[in-house]
Amino acid sequence: MKRLSVLGSTGSIGSNTLRVAAALRDQFEVAYLTTHRNARLLLQQVREFRPRAVAIFDETVASAHTVEFRKLGVEVYGGFPGLLEISRQQDVDIVVNALVGAIGLQPTLNALRKGRRVALANKETLVLGGKLVMQKASQVGAEIIPIDSEHSALLQCLAGEEANAVRKMVLTASGGPFRERAAGDFQNVTVDEALNHPNWDMGPKITIDSATLMNKGLEVIEAFWLFGLDISAIEVVVHPQSIIHSFVEFEDCSIKAQLGLPDMRVPIQYALTYPERRPAEFPRLDFTQLSELTFEQPDFEKFRCLDLAFQALRAGGAAPAVLNAANEEAVSLFLSRKIKFDQVPALVEDALTNCDYNSCSSVEDLLRYDTCAREHVHRALGTPLG
Repeated sequence: MKRLSVLGSTGSIGSNTLRVAAALRDQFEVAYLTTHRNARLLLQQVREFRPRAVAIFDETVASAHTVEFRKLGVEVYGGFPGLLEISRQQDVDIVVNALVGAIGLQPTLNALRKGRRVALANKETLVLGGKLVMQKASQVGAEIIPIDSEHSALLQCLAGEEANAVRKMVLTASGGPFRERAAGDFQNVTVDEALNHPNWDMGPKITIDSATLMNKGLEVIEAFWLFGLDISAIEVVVHPQSIIHSFVEFEDCSIKAQLGLPDMRVPIQYALTYPERRPAEFPRLDFTQLSELTFEQPDFEKFRCLDLAFQALRAGGAAPAVLNAANEEAVSLFLSRKIKFDQVPALVEDALTNCDYNSCSSVEDLLRYDTCAREHVHRALGTPLG
């Protein structure tokens, strides 16, 4: 019986993690849960899984619901300190980081310091602090097992292979909802249109990132840190059907691909049970029902965010942290209908051009650059930060 701590349990990845845990109750116990502010869903999860404690990031919401949770015998922690407290609990085996945004970095480091396996869905952990995070995992012998379907696919393709036999890794991208839309019309994209992803059911921030292809850019940065390849050996190909989740080409010209229906429960379960596989009752792929599998090169001019992510990775230092922070603010502004869709990459590029990000040796440095990038976005627009 392995004990789970699920950070971000009320989001899409967190909720699916609990669905997997429920199906494997003889193997997993849910020990801790956290949410940003969705106390009602968290209460439902507590009644079902009976964790030891929970954290609610919004301190006002935490205070308002503390009595309800304590009636169920569950301790409540509030704010960012509460999230950090949950992330460093010792009586867990696996910490699932399903948080969204830069707040996911420090909880990951906390879990690694305790030697826990981190099942990682928080892209920002490696985008911001890839070097620091991988060094910490190596120092203490802790595992980082990716939950993103693309990185899970790469991990599965690499099973049993020698690292020096890999020629390149290719991450597949659906292309999002605007793959066939003219770039000149991006200024007219509505929030509702951008949130209408053709294949995946995700949270709003990640869905917008998928529409701009920033999500794929962040995944390129993640893959660089997770698998230790040169930047030139990581590529992106657009695959609208989202059946092949990624593939690896080896030196002998052989290629391995991992296939499956778009269902996040598959990589989640693999991350929890790795390196073993457990039976599951997820929908299964029927090849006779596939009419076609198509592939195309991404349009870097049309989807500027993808190109900016590659630029930030090549620049190194805290450039990816600046990229990520500027993007988070820009996406938030778009979701709030304060900027247009085509302003998202423009604001990110402006931050990368004008923010200093050369010296970076600590989490404090990263967070300082993160804050500077956010402030730069809002100065450019004349809007208040936060």
